[in-house]
Amino acid sequence: MPRVPRSRSAAWPAHPHDVRPLQRRIRHRLGRALSDPIVFRLAARQVLPRQTRLYLVCRVLHAHVILNPAAGRGAARRAESVVARAFRAQGWAVDVTRTEGPGHGQELASEAVRQGAKHVVAVGGDGTVHEVANGLLRTRTDTALGVVPVGSGNDFAKMVGLFGYNPARAVARLVTAHSRRFDAGRVFDEWFVNSVGFGFGPAVVKTRNAMHHLRGFLSYLVPIVKTFFKFEPPVFDVVAPGFRERGYMMMVEVCNGTTAGGSYRFAPDADPADGKLDVCLIRRVSLPRFLLAIPRVMRGTHMGSCANRESTNARWSWSGGA
Repeated sequence: MPRVPRSRSAAWPAHPHDVRPLQRRIRHRLGRALSDPIVFRLAARQVLPRQTRLYLVCRVLHAHVILNPAAGRGAARRAESVVARAFRAQGWAVDVTRTEGPGHGQELASEAVRQGAKHVVAVGGDGTVHEVANGLLRTRTDTALGVVPVGSGNDFAKMVGLFGYNPARAVARLVTAHSRRFDAGRVFDEWFVNSVGFGFGPAVVKTRNAMHHLRGFLSYLVPIVKTFFKFEPPVFDVVAPGFRERGYMMMVEVCNGTTAGGSYRFAPDADPADGKLDVCLIRRVSLPRFLLAIPRVMRGTHMGSCANRESTNARWSWSGGA
């Protein structure tokens, strides 16, 4: 998000005349209306010599907030008023719209661009960011994307340095931040800004989404074990400049950021602005070996146990399930 120009007043310009009589004339003419900067500016134009005009500069920026009320088990819904107040406290105008179902965030983002929005903020998790980013990328706009992270994984927030920020602090950081261009990948007609996975990863997510009663670390471990026994590794054929890998693989993770799935650092050296995507390949292994590898993947120290490559243009195909 671009840095917010602070409301500021121009200093009195150097002038050979004493400005105190002019100040008294302004006060006499305006009386109590001095509290209105617009009236103050108009009056200054009328009574001051050209060389000593006073201008008050105030540029109000606008945030178009797209909020997923279901994100973070309702945390986004509870944060709505906090986010709105935080933007207004920083001198921003703000509009908040809520998503009403899957895919609605993309529609709202596209509509915001058509209405001329320059700053769109996604309040939610990575799913919300994904939808909003697709709405922006498909319109080929220069509208800036910000995030207030209230999801379960918040991988995009890690990528942009907002992970762990509460809503009010995230807004305070956004309004003083400089905008930066990031890479984005595309699979068919779908864009992704953090990562996209094939094979075991999406199967685990599907299992986890059906197990709402789990909390904490068990919500990650139990779906992995349950999915492992029914998952059939497909044959992947991954081709990139100077690299080709074919065989049965547990998963292929294409990363723009360093983490995916909330805790897994598949590409610890990834740079989201280097013009490349990092591809992590995990071959078919036994369950004990796979479980032992999980802590290394979470720490990002697994680089010797799976194939990692950087590429600007990779192709892959697969056969079999998932």
